Amino acid sequence: MSVGELGCTYACLILHDDGIPVTAEKISTLLKAANVTVESYWPSLFAKLCEKKNIEDLVTNVGAGGGGGAVAVAAPSSGGGAAAAAAPAAEEKKEEPKEESDDDMGFSLFD
Repeated sequence: MSVGELGCTYACLILHDDGIPVTAEKISTLLKAANVTVESYWPSLFAKLCEKKNIEDLVTNVGAGGGGGAVAVAAPSSGGGAAAAAAPAAEEKKEEPKEESDDDMGFSLFD
């Protein structure tokens, strides 16, 4: 992420937090007050983004990744008119090997 992107991101968050409409001019003003120099196109790009997207939704969904992969389930054959429910596949847990500690070796930094 470039300095211009990061500066404009923070400026948009500041403006949104204060309840001020996000415009390219206001972003530029905040960046100038913070002595952050950016390319001239960054403030207008971020202002257009903020017009189309709700900043509150962007902030609350930061940690949310994309949707999980779709699980393919084969349709059961109809035997006797009753449809059997497909059981979800159980994921196997992988055990990570335990790291050895230096305590077991009989020496330490202060011996």
